[in-house]
Amino acid sequence: MALPAIGVAGCGTMGLPMALQLQDAGFEVFGYDVRATEEFGSFAERMQESAAALAARCPIIISVVRDWQQTEELCHGENGLFTCAVQPEILVISSTLSPKQIHRLREMIPEETILIDAPMSGAPYGAETGTLTFMVGGETEAVQRLMPAFKVMGNEINHLGDLGAGMTCKVLNNMLAATSVIAVREVVKAAKALDFPPDKLLEVASSSSGSTWFGDNMEKISWAKEGYSIINTIGILEKDVNSLLDATGDFPELRVNELGRAVIGELRNLTPITDD
Repeated sequence: MALPAIGVAGCGTMGLPMALQLQDAGFEVFGYDVRATEEFGSFAERMQESAAALAARCPIIISVVRDWQQTEELCHGENGLFTCAVQPEILVISSTLSPKQIHRLREMIPEETILIDAPMSGAPYGAETGTLTFMVGGETEAVQRLMPAFKVMGNEINHLGDLGAGMTCKVLNNMLAATSVIAVREVVKAAKALDFPPDKLLEVASSSSGSTWFGDNMEKISWAKEGYSIINTIGILEKDVNSLLDATGDFPELRVNELGRAVIGELRNLTPITDD
């Protein structure tokens, strides 16, 4: 059965290329973002003036906003998704949140709206090439219905269980990613200090025990050389580690809590990589 119109809320570096992938595959797609419409190039004519207008046009909404605060605003703020008579049939959360927040959201939205958590990994180049990895939680029938859309946006679709399972996997995954970002960045500095070419180090590491997603893909990752800022991707990684700490807060005996706090401190210490 063909899917109805799909709305993408949060058309940033991930959301916009996801929307374009869907559009190129023949889906009817519309978008919403707080930025001015003219910033969206050829997709500008598909952008809606509010989240409510997006919901009125699209029974399926994929949210790719930054965090919990923006998710709340999207759903229940002025002209939000759930403020008007026509509301989403399916809401897919592809932002990275705490699994506790997903269950809180379930209590905040109408029971008749199906909620699916489907955070993704793969950086902007994965969104641009349709090669994202999705980690999905939710009822099987709804997930299977959306599978054609997921397969356009990604090449690894993992349905991991009931609501919250996808987000649990994602915050654990992103903790691993954050630690590897720190390790790779600091080892690259050490290589320079030891007068060893960092690119040669990463080339050898990619086929040996030092292989990591971040190190293996540094040249493809647009934010790989950035320093810490609360508004960039390194800042988003900090938010994701905090989401894990929220999830594990009921388990103070886990050493990942101490490690997570240390990782946040190290992320904040990252400075931009220069080519000199």
